[in-house]
Amino acid sequence: MPFPTRRFPLVAPPTPAPPTPASPTPASPTPPRRTLLGRLPLPERTYLADALRTETVGGLILLAAAITALIWANTFGGSYADVSGFHFGPASLGLDLSVAHWAADGLLAVFFFVVGAELKRELVAGQLRDPRAAALPIVAALCGMAVPALVYTLTNVVGGGSLSGWAVPTATDIAFALAVLAVIGTSLPAALRAFLLTLAVVDDLFAILIIAVFFTDNLDFLALGGAALGLAVFHLLLRFEVRGWYVYVPLALVIWGLMYNSGIHATIAGVAMGLMLRCTRREGEEHSPGERIEHLVRPLSAGVAVPLFALFAAGVSLDSEALAGVFTRPETLGVVLGLVVGKTVGIFGGTYLTARFTKAELNKDLAWADVFAVASLAGIGFTVSLLIGELSFTGDADTVNEIKAAVLLGSLMAAVLACVLLRLRVRRHRELYEAEERDEDASGVPDVYEQDDPGYHLRMAAIHEEKAAEHRRLAQQAGAARNKPDSPA
Repeated sequence: MPFPTRRFPLVAPPTPAPPTPASPTPASPTPPRRTLLGRLPLPERTYLADALRTETVGGLILLAAAITALIWANTFGGSYADVSGFHFGPASLGLDLSVAHWAADGLLAVFFFVVGAELKRELVAGQLRDPRAAALPIVAALCGMAVPALVYTLTNVVGGGSLSGWAVPTATDIAFALAVLAVIGTSLPAALRAFLLTLAVVDDLFAILIIAVFFTDNLDFLALGGAALGLAVFHLLLRFEVRGWYVYVPLALVIWGLMYNSGIHATIAGVAMGLMLRCTRREGEEHSPGERIEHLVRPLSAGVAVPLFALFAAGVSLDSEALAGVFTRPETLGVVLGLVVGKTVGIFGGTYLTARFTKAELNKDLAWADVFAVASLAGIGFTVSLLIGELSFTGDADTVNEIKAAVLLGSLMAAVLACVLLRLRVRRHRELYEAEERDEDASGVPDVYEQDDPGYHLRMAAIHEEKAAEHRRLAQQAGAARNKPDSPA
């Protein structure tokens, strides 16, 4: 029996689906652009606040010392010269120095010790630890030193002056700059203050290198070897955590004396010892030894050492003839232009080029006008500029006096320019500063650092609930008073 044939309906073959275009390969996400002068980490901000507080007070003392020196030298010039030129010290050790010399070589060693410790902390735990973050202050500082030196050189090549003072306008005095900020009352945001401080630290480092390389002659290798041996002992004592100021202070004095007699500027000893401090925290340590020592020595540096140096370095004659000569001699004109124009153009240009070529963007809360104002503030080159001026024209007292007058005048002009520029943005700076300092929950930590902390939001909710309950109570009282019948007349 034949099997029934199964019939299938005729179905058209399926039309092949049009080929779907290949989906594009997802592009790799564009990395976010790095922010220049962004918000500081909380520990760095706390350290910065403490350091700037000390430097600001020291800067005001420095300002008072400089004014005192000018008044003293221009009213009782004879007594000023007698005191600053008075010699004392053990001649057998090569240390029979004048008061001014002791201030420049001795007291400034304390200042440079703090600079060395600060630089070490920045390198191992601060802004200079990250190479990308360090690029900005390093490039800005280098440009802020190269351009003033170039301005000075061009001015003296055209005017036929001496090129010996090319390094004078390359330095920035952070204490004096912060004193200017304190006087004008500008609430500069923390990011700009940190930039100024880090810039000054890097600036001081290169100033130290300039002093060591260009102002060293007639080396005494025996004394230099003794200083190196003393530094090695200093390092071993730190490494084995030997404690006691009575150990380190006498050793530091010996190292300083040997360094002075070696022919290298004695302040280099202070830098070397500062760089040897341990600035990293170990488990259980709230502060590293370097931070503790810097915290102890910084007030001595800012409040005593640097002001005393200024007292015996800033006493220059400021009669009309001397002031007029600042703008006629190429050496002094080069210093003024280097501080006022060179510093501003160099630092601003270095910062802008760093942002341009690293594809970083400026903090959206700031403007390039703020960077320009800080760059002009860095043109205050008081302490180190006076020191380099003395080293550049050793033996020529008249030129040294005129160079000092140029440093004072250039620093004053830079300060006035910075004041004008900062006042133009003072309202915006105050808003940013108040936002950074706001602590509505009274936790001791600014609110901007607690936005990811649930406890902060719970504390704020409790505060608002308490305020809401108080307003409800006041509303009930106001309603009851409104519905109360008028009292009989």
